[in-house]
Amino acid sequence: MLIRLFRFLSIFPLPVLHNLGNLLGYFVYAVSASYRRRLRLNITAAGFHDQLGSAIREAGKNIMELPFVWCASDERLMRNVKVENWEVVQNALELGKGLIFLTPHLGCFELVGQAVAARTSITCLYRPPHKSALKPLLEGARTLKGIKLAPANLAGVRILAKALKRGETIGLLPDQVPQQGEGVWANFFGKPAYTMTLSAKLQNMSGAPIVLAFAERLAFGAGFVVHFTEFNQALIGTPSQQASLINQAMEQLIASQAAQYFWSYNRYKIPDGVAAPQSTPDQDVQ
Repeated sequence: MLIRLFRFLSIFPLPVLHNLGNLLGYFVYAVSASYRRRLRLNITAAGFHDQLGSAIREAGKNIMELPFVWCASDERLMRNVKVENWEVVQNALELGKGLIFLTPHLGCFELVGQAVAARTSITCLYRPPHKSALKPLLEGARTLKGIKLAPANLAGVRILAKALKRGETIGLLPDQVPQQGEGVWANFFGKPAYTMTLSAKLQNMSGAPIVLAFAERLAFGAGFVVHFTEFNQALIGTPSQQASLINQAMEQLIASQAAQYFWSYNRYKIPDGVAAPQSTPDQDVQ
């Protein structure tokens, strides 16, 4: 049922879907008190409260564009995608050590893997959605677009490491909250956030360069621009120091298009079994 609905919605032009997304964003913000409170708390704490209205609309667009991104033909989708700075990726790949893409929940983050997969092999870390109805849709869409998936477990880490050893690219969402034992506390926009250590571990193990990537959503349904930026920080020191460097890079990237960040994401939650940081995040943002 859900797959048929997404395929039907994918027929509509992107400007129509984004206009519907504007309405959806305001609707969800109005009817869900928990969503509204978390979005406002997170965007205000980060210093971007002046972009609240835009963030509400962009969140709705993020949902309504998914049928187009997942179900439209590759040819139709890529007509709406411009890739900038691909030479950053090409230069990194020529080193022969593989490449680690770090993509936060910014813009159309689902599109980055597809833009890369259209040009070279990519394996992305994957955590199944909480809603089981989304699993076949999400997994099917990603694999059909040429993205290889690595589960978020030890077997998946081995898959990622082997891909890097072959000189291929891998993709991670560094602002995704990891599970117990897979992260450390590091500040994210001034608040402690449980942050994954995997990206730094893979980089230290393989020597693979890191590239920051995000897909900017253009106004009026005009499409997307995928940006690639070198990450030039040396990931040395403790896991917490390494995580802090990555979080700082994510903050800078997000600041460039703050309204397009997924502020309603529960970034500051305390995972089961993880001790709270000494400076505890707002418990109401659970």
